[in-house]
Amino acid sequence: MFKILKKEYLANNIWLMDVEAPRVAKSCQPGQFVIVKTDEEGERIPLTVCDYDREKGTVTIVFQTVGASTTEMSRYEVGESFMDFVGPLGCASELIEMPVEELKKEKLLFVCGGVGTAPVYPQVKWMKEHGIDVDVIIGARTKDIMILENEMREVAGNLYIATDDGSYGFKGNACDQINELVKNLNKTYTRVVAIGPMIMMKFVAMLTKELNIPTIVSMNPIMVDGTGMCGACRLKVGDEIKFACVDGPEFDGHLVDFDQAMRRQRMYKTEEGRAMLKLEEGDTHHGGCGQCNDLSLIHI
Repeated sequence: MFKILKKEYLANNIWLMDVEAPRVAKSCQPGQFVIVKTDEEGERIPLTVCDYDREKGTVTIVFQTVGASTTEMSRYEVGESFMDFVGPLGCASELIEMPVEELKKEKLLFVCGGVGTAPVYPQVKWMKEHGIDVDVIIGARTKDIMILENEMREVAGNLYIATDDGSYGFKGNACDQINELVKNLNKTYTRVVAIGPMIMMKFVAMLTKELNIPTIVSMNPIMVDGTGMCGACRLKVGDEIKFACVDGPEFDGHLVDFDQAMRRQRMYKTEEGRAMLKLEEGDTHHGGCGQCNDLSLIHI
């Protein structure tokens, strides 16, 4: 069992938890993820590591309640335990595999939004610990749904905030902020790392391709099983077929077929919607939607 030592509500149905998991904390690296299972009947939930403390033996996870399983997970309190907390899984960020002296020659820009801010944080923190200052953009629709700003400010060389409605920082989306930095402020970057909603990563990758800046993206949003068995995270990267959970989750953003990935992601929503109804309605849920037992409606 893996005890919850801290629970904090961040914003917009996003929760942060510190979980006691010494073995995972001892070996995990930025960019990797864990699989959380609340109990015997719970689903496997893949979550990218947000932070870790090797001495305390804790791993920090951040998740948003978007379906039945994450909603159930959010109901767990400090002192309670998850049945499974498996990891680290996936590949560590390719940047931390580079020699530090080579990294110091790079001009790095991290772009994050939504829950994607969480997996960016440990990478930026790692950079700071190794004497590398990087620029970070946090994008959000409005100030109220932004997360981890203070934590990111402590480790980033320069932190740029962009909100769609202009309620905080630069008015515009992440792409607008990139254009502002590169075209108007004459900033130069040798590599971009973008992690966030699929649509954000798609347009950031399109922009950086125009700007000729190599770009890494994380395909964690399409993972379901985390072991490569279910096929949910199958995606096309250039001419190759990859699985985000075993080959990634990070890939060359200029080679990822985002349209195909988003199409596959939508295919799982109908089944998840039925699970959410069952959780909300409890014992009163008896097929009121009229579709619960219609297997032809499940698209896999």
